[in-house]
Amino acid sequence: MPEPTIAILIGPVFWRVRVIGWIYDRCRKPDDRYLHPIDLQAGEQIIFEGHPSWRATLAFYLQGLLAVLVLGAIAALVTALGDGVDGALVAIVVVVGAALLILGGFLKRMSTVYTITNQRLRIKRGLLSKKVQQTRIDRVQNVNTDQSVLERVMRVGTVDFDTAGTDDSEFAFRGVSNPGGVVEAVDRAQHAATTAAAAEPPAAPERDPQL
Repeated sequence: MPEPTIAILIGPVFWRVRVIGWIYDRCRKPDDRYLHPIDLQAGEQIIFEGHPSWRATLAFYLQGLLAVLVLGAIAALVTALGDGVDGALVAIVVVVGAALLILGGFLKRMSTVYTITNQRLRIKRGLLSKKVQQTRIDRVQNVNTDQSVLERVMRVGTVDFDTAGTDDSEFAFRGVSNPGGVVEAVDRAQHAATTAAAAEPPAAPERDPQL
């Protein structure tokens, strides 16, 4: 294949790699809006904030890698019907597919934010269209952890919250890297909420204006 044609084909790959690198740098050096993604109430403090672990997305990457290899095989078969397998084109298909896979997995993980404050639990999902779940910390009755054998090997797990007065059975931090640490953070949040409630002065009784 002529050298100019290879340069033209590799050009888009180069720019995709540059874009992925730019996004990675932005996420490693977040601004204040990223560090404080919620509007804190008076006296509210963030005790824990994080994303699902990258190890929890390994299944997504393995499935995506299989799809990329299938696309590469299809490209090889199609070009083989002509003058022979176009190795450069197959390589570009695989590289571009792998780049998009890495970017998709990265955005999928970073767009999910788990937050624990001394007043509430919060789950945010999505970049453009956002879904937010939250509940008050005093409504949390039980905190359970769940780890399969594979998750124990990868040191990730799910922390499930049972909340009072709600029908939300899907309130859980999934794929967190230290489930025990999340449970301890919830304990600290509940203790801080209890201490703050005890420190508040009792409300003055209402007086009958006719007296």
